[in-house]
Amino acid sequence: RELLRGCLQSVIGNWQLPITNQQLPITEIIVVDNASRDGTVEMVRAEFPSARVIANSENLGFTRANNQALAIAQGRYLFLLHPDTELKPGALQTLYDFAQANSRVGIIGPQLFYGDGSIQSSRRRFPTLATAFLESTILQEWFPRNRVLARYYLRDTRDDAIQPVDWINGAAMFVRRDVYDQIGGLDEAFFMYSEELDWCYRAKRAGWEIFYLPTAQVIHYEGKSSEQAVAARDIHFNTSKIRFVRKTRGAFSAEILRAFLLATFVFQIARESIKWLLGHKRALRAQRVRAYLQVLQSGLK
Repeated sequence: RELLRGCLQSVIGNWQLPITNQQLPITEIIVVDNASRDGTVEMVRAEFPSARVIANSENLGFTRANNQALAIAQGRYLFLLHPDTELKPGALQTLYDFAQANSRVGIIGPQLFYGDGSIQSSRRRFPTLATAFLESTILQEWFPRNRVLARYYLRDTRDDAIQPVDWINGAAMFVRRDVYDQIGGLDEAFFMYSEELDWCYRAKRAGWEIFYLPTAQVIHYEGKSSEQAVAARDIHFNTSKIRFVRKTRGAFSAEILRAFLLATFVFQIARESIKWLLGHKRALRAQRVRAYLQVLQSGLK
């Protein structure tokens, strides 16, 4: 709730800054609440009465919630923001001006910063099949400086350079409405994770350009997760990865990837169990084993 309050305050603060050229095309703020129980809906309605609130009775997932807002949005530009983001001054104006000056740019990603001020990598090339086997797996742990991921993370380009990219982090996406009208919303088969990758992939196939714009800056706070959240995160992240491979490279490649990913969790359970037997941070090892067992039980399906 507090993070969302800060996010909305930063949006309104950007809205109220002096406009250099013409009034920013902000017509509405839409907040979608996925069945929170911490008073978020009441806070938004009381403190931000101009915001339109969609209060879901159950958690419909990040992707479907975004689509609910997109379906009723009226603006020429659509700015998707995670609730744990905060716009730095001038970010909206910078994004808007760049979009106005570049009519073939359909999606723009600002530069993201963690809460401690360090840069969050937020731009990517499209993944290859090798990327899927390396990213966030034990192979990345064993080979952290491999060329495949260096290319994927655009480590050959500068963080402070305006540049065309394949896709950008979904924490903050400035989207031309024409893109949404042409390719539709986010694919709801992705409950969360990889939905922005898929959206950007479809946009580029439709002929739109995607840009990373570091002159517009956004803070992205990311908190620590509970055991249940860790298991859910691993399940959703990996099932979404498999789903994208299936959509772009076929069922056979997707099933090979699924088998590999499940095997990596078997390995991690064995490794954590050995550390538990050796008496090293037993509570942590037991927590991880329980989370990884939940991943195996899901079958990543």
